[in-house]
Amino acid sequence: MIAHLLTNKNIGDVIMRIKAAVVNKKGGDFEIKDDVELADMQADDLQVHMVATGICHSDEALRKGTAEIGYPIVLGHEGSGIVEKVGPEVKNFKPGDHVVMSFYGCGNCINCLKGIPTQCLNYAANNLSGVRPDGSAHFTENGHDVADMFDQSSFTTTTVVRERNAVKVPKDLDLRELGPLGCGYVTGSGTVFNTLKPEPGSTIAVFGTGAVGLAAMMAGRISGCTRVIAVDIVPSRLKLAKELGATDTINSKDQDAVKAIQDLTDGHGVDYAVDTTGVKKVMEDSIQALAQGGTTATIAVTDQHIDLDTWNDLCTSDRKVVGVNMGDSIPQVDVPRLIRFYQLGMFDFDKTEKFYKFEDINQANADSVSGKTIKPVLIIDPDYKPGN
Repeated sequence: MIAHLLTNKNIGDVIMRIKAAVVNKKGGDFEIKDDVELADMQADDLQVHMVATGICHSDEALRKGTAEIGYPIVLGHEGSGIVEKVGPEVKNFKPGDHVVMSFYGCGNCINCLKGIPTQCLNYAANNLSGVRPDGSAHFTENGHDVADMFDQSSFTTTTVVRERNAVKVPKDLDLRELGPLGCGYVTGSGTVFNTLKPEPGSTIAVFGTGAVGLAAMMAGRISGCTRVIAVDIVPSRLKLAKELGATDTINSKDQDAVKAIQDLTDGHGVDYAVDTTGVKKVMEDSIQALAQGGTTATIAVTDQHIDLDTWNDLCTSDRKVVGVNMGDSIPQVDVPRLIRFYQLGMFDFDKTEKFYKFEDINQANADSVSGKTIKPVLIIDPDYKPGN
């Protein structure tokens, strides 16, 4: 193990120092440090030895300050690992379990009790406040608090998370591949499975074929859509989309996406659309490409605005736009479902991934931002062997 224990002689407690990728200031690079101290476990906590973690565009938004929690911060929220210890109130996990980690829902508010943890009334406080649910620091360095992300912070060698953050996964699967199921893949697929719920024989267009978009596209195929249209401007991504089940692809750099979709649907447009880009023109196209009565789901967090004429179109054509957080998912339900689809050869998310060494996190993040790599995965434990 990379993490190690030290005795703090001032208070007599045993503390754990871990290796973590820390962003010290707004827009700063990730710095790998080995003197970050991990918080003590609480009653419903798991201590998890990290094996791998995906890199998501949300990590980049927090790194550069588009959305700001505070600095210094340890990011990462698509982690996978092995449980080392459990708190006395933990019911469903034991040491040795393999887990994927996702967001934290409090479990007590009215929306959590309704089974909609993505609408948790305490979602921001528990996932995007930089501290644990009780307000304490997840990490410290040289006596100073270090902010966390999603009550998880997977850019670490060891972390402590609440039981509600974790999803148990089969030990015979490769943990290095599974982490992104907790965010990117469950967001894209959940938007289709849980929110749009397309009927067999319906049509869907997905704008943007990154990890989230490809997950939405594969979910459309699984749901029985007879037209699954992938829209992007990168030929290599459109080629992969075709391999993963798109019936049609459109390069919107070379074609008018709305007209191309109408041509593919006998002039009607699609029943459902998913926008993963947050780009004004693309969002507008996703609405204009709808059939009468169709629905667009917007996933990307953006500050861009839609033209008023487009909104008037919603009324005259009875179109709908819905916002979706984390695919309206319940990770403990949705992640195992995705794994089963993967085992059946219906959800080949691993084809979007590329492995990087933990020390190469800045290059991996740059490749994510540029689009060179669809889903970078950092290998935290290079000694991990699948199946062990």
